[in-house]
Amino acid sequence: MRTSNFYLFPLKENPTDAFLASHKLMLRSNMIRQSATGIYTWLPLGLIVLKNIENIIRDLHKDFMIQELLMPTIQSAELWKKSERYSDYGKEMLRISDRNKAELLYGPTNEELITDIVSKDLRSYKDFPKILYHIQWKFRDEVRPRFGVMRCREFLMKDAYSFDTSYENSYLSYCKMFLLYLKIFKKLGINALPFEAETGPIGGTLSHEFILETANGESEIFYDKTINDIEFKNIDFNDNEKVKKLILEYSNYYSKTSEKHKKKFFEKNVKLENRKYSKGIEIGHIFYFGTKYSKKLNSMFLDNNGKSNFIYSGSYGIGVSRLVAAIIESSYDEKGIIWPAEVAPFKIGLINVRVGDNLSTEYSENFYKFFKKKYSIIYEDRDIRLGQKLNIFDLIGLPVQLIIGEKNISNNNIEVKDRKSGKISLISKDQIEDYLKKNYEF
Repeated sequence: MRTSNFYLFPLKENPTDAFLASHKLMLRSNMIRQSATGIYTWLPLGLIVLKNIENIIRDLHKDFMIQELLMPTIQSAELWKKSERYSDYGKEMLRISDRNKAELLYGPTNEELITDIVSKDLRSYKDFPKILYHIQWKFRDEVRPRFGVMRCREFLMKDAYSFDTSYENSYLSYCKMFLLYLKIFKKLGINALPFEAETGPIGGTLSHEFILETANGESEIFYDKTINDIEFKNIDFNDNEKVKKLILEYSNYYSKTSEKHKKKFFEKNVKLENRKYSKGIEIGHIFYFGTKYSKKLNSMFLDNNGKSNFIYSGSYGIGVSRLVAAIIESSYDEKGIIWPAEVAPFKIGLINVRVGDNLSTEYSENFYKFFKKKYSIIYEDRDIRLGQKLNIFDLIGLPVQLIIGEKNISNNNIEVKDRKSGKISLISKDQIEDYLKKNYEF
């Protein structure tokens, strides 16, 4: 993409009505624009990042044989009345009526609807297990929307739902989703920590939050800092006992700072020097709720003895739009965003120092035409000040910047700037592709 064609109008200064770093940077870099309180338009730069995150989530769900569907944003109130959550959910639920005075709602979550869907299809024990997911916009009428897309009213959520024939099988589905979430966050280039959590309005008996550690987080957390990341290459996800054991061991190292969880954590005899207190942002939440919804909605199957039983379920959410802000909160500096390569809107920023009839323009044009199908590139081809070009690419956080200057290119060299480290290297133009392959995973 050429910047002369791209919809990119960054602000020179931080907006005065934003307080969180991610909110400031998303507005300033022209990723989002507020359209109403707690509701945002995603502009082209922001939407690319959002779609990159979606694609990673989709690819890994596909690897786990989890199938995608798409449920509507507007739901019937009848199902929620049957589950007894219609009146219990509170003022966060947006309730509406159509022209025929039928009661509807803008879905804040989908447990009722997905349970109703599968009850019509999963009739025999032979139909299980099944896990379905969708990525859909949701609405919760927050009392005090704030922090940009971090705490807004309309947001993009990935929610999955598992269906099994027993507690043992549904707990195994829960464990596999737990591992899948760790794998997703690792692929996104972030370190998400799993914590035992309350079940809240979703309900159930088992729950974990996944929290991204950052100084500006709303959640206070503490954990054993000696825990190691799971190495996914050596995990056999079909080894059910190994999967369950791994989850139990791994999740024991983390806890939120509620008195209940704090006491439980201290009882594990974690050494004082290994206890770390910090803050973080919730980016995912998983729940096991058994037959809570299937009993309310009469969702049943026949077992191998021909006996009717209620379906066992769980739900698994990732805040896709919130993830964009959370990643920024964990990776920025005074110049702007520092994107992990996996989610960056463009992997390479190509900067022609001086536009005109010269060697730098000739090389930049040829490089862009040759590599634009191979790499995700944004090419700064406008006739504006060099300082402005460099500032914009630092602000939008591109992992690597190729700076094509007249003097360097006449000596067959290119400046390569790494956004994260700030290091600038002088690389021969004949070696540039090998250099990119060696140093960056594009």
